[in-house]
Amino acid sequence: MNKIKTIVLIAVLTLLLASVAMAAPRLTIPVKEFNFGFVPQNSTISHKFWLVSTGDDTLKILKIIPG
Repeated sequence: MNKIKTIVLIAVLTLLLASVAMAAPRLTIPVKEFNFGFVPQNSTISHKFWLVSTGDDTLKILKIIPG
């Protein structure tokens, strides 16, 4: 009986540790492109992109490099 309890305990601990290991932050960008169409030369244009945190852990944005 103790052997069965030990096996069940090990299985439960393994599942718990696996779920913690799989928890990760995730960044989702719903719209990755935007077409401005025709833009006259020397015009200033801008567009906002939404960044959504969809993971199951805290998302930290430490550096942004525009390109």
